[in-house]
Parts: sequence; C-alpha cells; structure tokens
Amino acid sequence: MSASAEVTMFRGLLATKLGWTFDDNDTSQLAEVLGKRSETHGLSRSRYLGRLAREDWDDELTTLAEDLTINETYFFRHGEQFRVLAEVALPERIETRSTQRVLRMLSVGCSSGEEAYTMAIVARETQPGPDWIISVQGLDANPAVLHRARTGRYSAWSLRETPDAVRQRYFHANDGEFELDAGIRSAVRFQQYNVATDDEVLWRPDQYDVVFCRNLLMYLTPQVRESLIQRMTRALSPGGYLFLGHTDSLGSRPDGLEPQHTRHTFYYRRLQHSVPSADAVPAFTAPTRGHVPVPPGPVESSVHDRAMRLLLDERFTEALRLIEAEPTDGRAARDVLLHGVLLAHAGRLEEAEMLCRRLLDVDGLYADAHHQLAVCLEGGAAVDVAIGHYRLAAYLDPDFAMPRLRLGLLARRRGENRIAVPELDRALGLLRRERDERIALFGGGFGRIALTTLCRAELDACGAHR
Repeated sequence: MSASAEVTMFRGLLATKLGWTFDDNDTSQLAEVLGKRSETHGLSRSRYLGRLAREDWDDELTTLAEDLTINETYFFRHGEQFRVLAEVALPERIETRSTQRVLRMLSVGCSSGEEAYTMAIVARETQPGPDWIISVQGLDANPAVLHRARTGRYSAWSLRETPDAVRQRYFHANDGEFELDAGIRSAVRFQQYNVATDDEVLWRPDQYDVVFCRNLLMYLTPQVRESLIQRMTRALSPGGYLFLGHTDSLGSRPDGLEPQHTRHTFYYRRLQHSVPSADAVPAFTAPTRGHVPVPPGPVESSVHDRAMRLLLDERFTEALRLIEAEPTDGRAARDVLLHGVLLAHAGRLEEAEMLCRRLLDVDGLYADAHHQLAVCLEGGAAVDVAIGHYRLAAYLDPDFAMPRLRLGLLARRRGENRIAVPELDRALGLLRRERDERIALFGGGFGRIALTTLCRAELDACGAHR
C-alpha cells in the first residue's frame, strides 16, 4: 500500500471510529500521527491500520483524540452568546422551571472546561435564589483536556475576556494561576464521550434547558453531524436553547428548531411541540432559496435587468437614476435590494440601510438583505453590529459565499487568523457555485475569479497553505 493510500485509509477509519472529517490540508498532520502511533506499537503502518480497523481499540482512539484535536478556548469566549444566555435564555427557562428550581445544561466539545464553567457562572449570576440547582455536563473526546478541566486551575490568558467583577468573585490567585471557586466547580461534571456513539442516558429526551455545541460540527462527517444535531434537539426541553459556533449553520428551517436573533447573535430554540423524526430531512440541508418570498411584484423586471447590466459595467450613477425613476409601490424584493446596493455604491449609506431594514421588517429571514445591511453598517463604522448580520446571512443560507468572505476579511483586519481561516476557506469553496447575480450585487466590482484570488491570497497571508 502506498503512503498516500495509507493516509487515505487512516482518514476513513477516523471518520468511522470518531466521526471526524479531514480535508486535504490535513494530510501531512495525519501522516505524522499515523507514523508516530504505528512506531509506538512496533507495527508497520499497514498492520497498525488493520488492527485499528478490526478491533474496538478504545485506548488507541483516546490517544488519537488527544493527538488530533486543537483546544484553544477561554472563559466568556464570544461574549455576545453568553449575554443572550444571561438576558434571554436563562430568564425564560427560570420562569419555566420555577416549580422544579433546577437548570440543566450541556457543553458538547467542552475542551478544557472554560465553556462549561462559564455557563455555570452565568447561571449562578442569573438564578433568582440560592435554593436553585445548577447542573452543567461537559463532554469531550480528549481525556487530557478533561483532566485539566477537572482541576479548575487556569492561566491569566484563559481569563482575558472575563469581566473583572466575575474574576474577583469566582477566581482565586494560587501559585501563579487562578483557581475556580469550589461552588462553581461542584456544579459542573465532565465526561469523556465520542460523538460518533449514542448514549441513552446522556441524550434522554427533554432534559436540557440549554446546549452549547460551538465550532465542533464542521469537523464531523455529515452522517455523524446530522445524528448529533438530532440527539441535541431531542434532548432539549421544549423551549430550550441551542447555541452553535459562528462557523456552524443549520439553515433557516432546521427540523424541530426555530432560529432566533437577538443581541447581535444567532441561536436556536426548540419548538414547543416538535421533535425531529428519525427520517427527518438532514439538518444541514440548505434551503432551496435564501429567503421566504416577500413583497408581491413581477418575476421579471426589464428595469431590473437594465440596471443590473449597468451595475456590471460599473455605471452606478446611471443604474441608480434608472431605479429611482420607477414607482416604489409594489416593487419586488430584489428590486428594493438592488436599489439599496446602488445607494451604498453612491455613499448614501443611511438610505441604503433604511431600505434593507424595510425588507427585513417584511421578511426577517432574507439572507441577502442581512448581508447588504451589514455592508452599510460596516461602511458606517458599526463593525461589530455588521458582523452579527453577516453571520446571520451565512446562517440563513449556508451556500451564500459573500458573508463568509466578509467575515474572513474582517477577522484578518483584526488579526484574528484562527477565525479568519475557516471563514475564508468556506468562502473559497462556496464561490465556485455562487450565483452570478450575487457576485454582481455584493462583489464590489470584483468577479468570481478575482474574489477567488483574493480568498487564496488572504489564506496564504494567514499561513494556511493550500
């Protein structure tokens, strides 16, 4: 068997045994790990792969999980989600649980515990009285990071986004580190868990008020990902909340879940009377359209087509004049959107923003309008708010390349390469099949090839060699 065939087989076994997926950029890392592990056992690569394929080799899978996972996290990471947890999700769940006085939460892919402990801290700060029980379960495949989590000791770097009042209340300096308060530690339990396997107790229906599963789904194979989403949805109590990472999306119509958007972040709430069925449409299936049809209007508009041609020729002033000469009553959503794009090109950002908001008042799930609103907000220096709308556009239409590109570029501008790389990489893949009209509307005068070249250049600048 050739070296490349061995790595291919190794990648397939990891998908089967752990549910993890790897792309071609990971080939060198996989080859290195395969070589190291086969040497450790005194086996040739082919014999090592044969044993891994034949046996339930749990100890080896544990070691592979340690070697292949990247665990970079910190307390209150992506603070906007924890603000929603404190201000929206937990107050509602506290009202629902007022007779039981118990809150149960789950952190899937908890790494070294910062996320799970942050959930417990937020719940402790939100609970209406001392007689409430807070229970957080943290899951991860890597026993090494779980060991660190159980010690409850962290560096100052792990607390870099922690509010000062929280740091003073729940952390105690100890020998150059910060030790977490015993009351918070007692509320959190950690369990080693392989997401490719089921667990009837862990996924008992209707038991969790809140589930966090951030930046894990994109590393899983489609089958394992869809199975995990169904398990999480079923395990949520009716009305419970699911928080995903910024690079994860369930589309605009996930089975059993309702998309929510507050405090400039996106999350999901389980429907009160809906549970995903075993034969449900896969949760990651993209919607057939980027939005629900909204204002009535002609399917084809000769004015629209002429304005689009002028836009492609970068004759923005003429295109805007043509659009503005038309009556505004009864215009189709795409004509309103085009008007907003042309206004933004003319520097009339407040007017463009107003049009986008009108579209969203009619159809809050219109991905293109969220994207264009973000463009206006970014141009007006409201970058953090813009990022929220770019993320929402990407969530609502997972095939939409342009918001992924903008998110990657903004992360690069801030020096956040770990965020930029997955966004730019996703945009690069999506650009191949992005609709011509969207590239014309949102490409800023750049065509598909130029945008692809820009993506590759930014990825290279991040050190993501392709």
